[in-house]
Amino acid sequence: MSTEAQLQARSGSKCELCSAKQSLSVYEVPPTSNGEADQSVLVCDHCKNQIENNEALDVDHWRCLNDSMWNPAPVVQVMAWRMLDKLSAEDWAQNLLEMLYLDEDNLAWALALSGDANADNIKHLDSNGAVLAAGDTVTLTKDLTVKGANFTAKRGTAVRGISLVADNADQIEGKISGQQIVILTKFVKKSY
Repeated sequence: MSTEAQLQARSGSKCELCSAKQSLSVYEVPPTSNGEADQSVLVCDHCKNQIENNEALDVDHWRCLNDSMWNPAPVVQVMAWRMLDKLSAEDWAQNLLEMLYLDEDNLAWALALSGDANADNIKHLDSNGAVLAAGDTVTLTKDLTVKGANFTAKRGTAVRGISLVADNADQIEGKISGQQIVILTKFVKKSY
């Protein structure tokens, strides 16, 4: 079965980003696409033109990513991340970008797409300037209201086994009261 036929079957013969049904073609997702379906997306001409030409970006067109970013195909998630990253100056795009979770490999692929060569050089520093690493334990330095979870994380709470937000040096993730939350590094102190 050809790549295009596989993508037609995966997408239901619709653009995997905006769900348009006309003028569809295969877009091989750089930088390392081998032409296989798991490294390509089926897109309409309108999306393809905007992917390849930043000057043609129609901000409102990309609100479709609110749906397509949840596609189970990692390559579609990577493309959604790439476009949301391009549009991150828009509040709605930044909110969607914060909700979109990519595993380490797909995030590295998305970062390579966005041309963020400095992603590996990002240093996460606590409120005292100490370098944070994945798996560290930190202590909250102030009470934090957790949006959407209806509780306040109290100052002095230990957060064990943190993970680093790869594309943002000001954010880490950790569990408090059973909830996985994003925490700003300026509100934590590394525990030794």
